[in-house]
Amino acid sequence: MKKNCTVSTLFSTIMLVSSLLSQAGYAQDKSLTGYVNPYIGSQGHGHVFVGANVPYGAVQLGPSQTMQTWDQFNGWDWCSGYNYISEDILGFTHTHLSGTGIGDLNDLMIVPASGHLELQPAHRLDMSTGYGSNFKRANEVVKPGYYAVYLDKYKVKAELTATTRVGFHHYHFDNADSAHLLLDLEFNMCWDAPVETTIKKINDTTFVGYRFSKGWANDQRLFFAIKTSQPITQLNLFNLNDAVAGAEAKGKGVKAAMYFDANKNADIYLKVGVSPVSEENALGNIAAEVPGWNFEKVKAGADLAWNKELNKIDFSADDATKTTFYTALYHSHFFPSVFNDHNGDYRGTDKKVYTNQKFTNYTVMSLWDTYRGLHPLMSVIDPALVKDMVHSMLMIYKQQGRLPVWPLEGCETDCMIGNPAIPVIADAYMKGLIDPADVALAYEAVRNTAMRKAGGLQFVQELKYIPADSMTIESVAWGMEYAIADFGVAQMAKRLGKVKDAAYFTKRAGLYKQYWDAAEGHFVGRMADGSFRKGFDPLEAKHRSNDYCEGNGWQYTWLVPQDAKGLVNLFGEKKFQTSLDSFFNMSSSLGQGSSPDISGMIGQYAQGNEPSHHVAYLYAVIGQPWKTADIVREVMEKYYTNAADGLCGNEDAGQMSAWYVLSSMGFYPMNPMNGTFVFGSPLMDEAVIKLGGNKRFDIVVKGNSKENKYIQKVVLNGVVYNKSYFLYRDIMKGGKMEIYMGSKPSATFGVKQGDRPV
Repeated sequence: MKKNCTVSTLFSTIMLVSSLLSQAGYAQDKSLTGYVNPYIGSQGHGHVFVGANVPYGAVQLGPSQTMQTWDQFNGWDWCSGYNYISEDILGFTHTHLSGTGIGDLNDLMIVPASGHLELQPAHRLDMSTGYGSNFKRANEVVKPGYYAVYLDKYKVKAELTATTRVGFHHYHFDNADSAHLLLDLEFNMCWDAPVETTIKKINDTTFVGYRFSKGWANDQRLFFAIKTSQPITQLNLFNLNDAVAGAEAKGKGVKAAMYFDANKNADIYLKVGVSPVSEENALGNIAAEVPGWNFEKVKAGADLAWNKELNKIDFSADDATKTTFYTALYHSHFFPSVFNDHNGDYRGTDKKVYTNQKFTNYTVMSLWDTYRGLHPLMSVIDPALVKDMVHSMLMIYKQQGRLPVWPLEGCETDCMIGNPAIPVIADAYMKGLIDPADVALAYEAVRNTAMRKAGGLQFVQELKYIPADSMTIESVAWGMEYAIADFGVAQMAKRLGKVKDAAYFTKRAGLYKQYWDAAEGHFVGRMADGSFRKGFDPLEAKHRSNDYCEGNGWQYTWLVPQDAKGLVNLFGEKKFQTSLDSFFNMSSSLGQGSSPDISGMIGQYAQGNEPSHHVAYLYAVIGQPWKTADIVREVMEKYYTNAADGLCGNEDAGQMSAWYVLSSMGFYPMNPMNGTFVFGSPLMDEAVIKLGGNKRFDIVVKGNSKENKYIQKVVLNGVVYNKSYFLYRDIMKGGKMEIYMGSKPSATFGVKQGDRPV
């Protein structure tokens, strides 16, 4: 990676960061951002965002590219707007998704250009056909909170950084000929379409506007304000490429060419504030977050913000493992993203504006993915985030009459299946992470959401399976996910003393058993007449055409995290063991037309998709934790690397990375709602989890190596601990855990019935 700074500039930046660290009270923190490789997951199916942002930022400021493949998934690997294999950049946009399987956003395109004005983006692989430029990888720099690149076509060096709600640009023009900034509100990366756009000049250095669009987010409303460091000497406005006279333009595809005198000053800075509420609030966000023009200070502040989050876990290992770990921790802090203004205003899913709110409202919640690992991780290292996330979901419940499924920029996408908000809320409640004033509303929300008569719930409410002939596809997957969520409702009801509800939802949590076909040894779709689907093939994984969601019969056989012991009983322990062994050792063939999400294969296990994420940990339930160690070590070594294609599947808004963060420390929440972590095989020498109130939980690993992957014994706070699991409260009260490793499985650790997770 090319270094483009002098020694004095580097020293000044280091001193500035050190000063900020000291002022903010983080003098004890290590500088860990150097262990982050933002390219990991940017190639292949990772779909991660590459650019400048801060933790949970409303702004993700980075490059948007042309999609250089166009197959049956319509440029699927460019969902974030960027893929490492591309060698072009159209311009820089202020919102991006990361790791999703569907595209949207890439809003508010800005192109720093010179020469002839081009209003349309260039075609794939040919930057002479419109705006955009090629670049050389050696001239691209990516760090947490900072992005830089040299645009060869325009001879412009671009530098980007960000605060929570403001994108800060610095452009240096080596070619001053007709230097201008193109603002394209029509640009859409093919996944959404603008409905109404506008831009208005306030004065020579201030511009405001909005972009309303319809896509995956079916009614997205983005307001913005732009401040420039030097006057715009000429403003040319367009709508759908037709010139518009005056200082304001409205229409479906507004664009603005902002010319400035690069001969006098080749450097121009832009502060771009965004808001879900109003142009005035966008200006207010700029005033609150970036009042001055010191780019280096804002860049250092972004680095400081990332260091603060990364320092919540002090992970000691070799440099390669630390890079994978801290990059995973970095990626796990992209989403959910802030969806309110500095003054507390936000726009609800009902499109009403809620003013002066006293909590942080969040959006971009890939709940079907993240309830499994990301939220249990955050309940340990960021309980305040969990509290605000739950409150955000409860406000959505009040606005739309049900809990969210996949909320995106103030819209309900209804993407994926089940009731995935319920496990998050139930887990938070059981861990004491819901404000007491919200508890009654939280229970009302989970219960009423579970009692809707939609998506097959009308059958579930009568304690029946969902007939496969009542749903076009995915009946088993819906039923299994509902059972997981219903376990969460039951746990809340028990804790709240709601005896009848507890009994009812406990029965619902066990409805997965009604899909069990003992003859097949799998969960199989059932018809209304009670018969199982004929011609069942447990390997068949055609995308959106079977009884499962992004999976097959083998993968969904294990989707009972809420009742692993009950699942063992369906098989019988010996048959459970042989079937689970077969699952990890059989052919990985999926057949034609399989979902691209089913990736990262070990046998039929698919690390690249979330329904498999707990499966390796099921061995603990039958007293064979060493087999968990074998599998998780193989997964971590094979499917999490420091390369650009170092993720085997979609990042899914942090879940893929959260799995690694937890598993590399030696444990994972097999059941994401019972406050239990099951041991696997740690990769580090030591990990210190920093907790509130100056507490810490120290995990020291003795004798760890590539060969010594099996836990021999655990000592928890000075006492020998033989259980293959431990509790959330063990971490949160602080203390020390010592894990002793060996090259052969222990004959005692986690083996006895009383030492297994239940």
